[in-house]
Amino acid sequence: MSNSIENNKNGELVSYDKKELAAVRKAITDKHKLVSSLKTPSPYIKKRQGMEYVEYSYMREIADKQFPGWSWTIEKTEVLGSEAYVVHGRLKWFDEGIWRQGDMCAAHRIQKKRGIDEFVDIGNDVKAANTDCIKKAFNMYMNICDDVYRNQVEDFELSDEQKDEIVEAAALVNESRLQEITELIKDQVIHNGNYKSSLAKLQREAK
Repeated sequence: MSNSIENNKNGELVSYDKKELAAVRKAITDKHKLVSSLKTPSPYIKKRQGMEYVEYSYMREIADKQFPGWSWTIEKTEVLGSEAYVVHGRLKWFDEGIWRQGDMCAAHRIQKKRGIDEFVDIGNDVKAANTDCIKKAFNMYMNICDDVYRNQVEDFELSDEQKDEIVEAAALVNESRLQEITELIKDQVIHNGNYKSSLAKLQREAK
């Protein structure tokens, strides 16, 4: 029985049963963990006013490689007086079997010549606002350059090998302990942070 409907790459509706949906969710999680863990090469990391940022060309390269078929649409623009140009854009990408999309906004200050009310290069300011917006979307939704923008979250989930090892150790104790440990793994009570100590405890119990 299907309990979810998503769009495939051709824009057609596809039904997923619970098992298929779980597989898709895991694939998406694994993909984003992979992208988040990528180390940004130092030549692409720049500094402005003490803050690090990444060049758009590198972020676009990662998006092309990891999420081919992505697109960017400018939904709305706005000029805030003569001070800033605002862009509202929409990123759409194909993510392990389903189409996803997310909106982002960014503003860029309009540069003026010193002492006079005259713009330096309004075209460049508009371009910069759009670039800032799409870079924010790449990072927020695709996890690109998380190492630079400080969005990485430590992964505490056990690997499949770790799960197998600790389940086997619990099975050597007794059936009751096996069921208990299985539930603790499922609820992530046992995780990377306490995996070694939990395994050692089970091994002592089995002796």
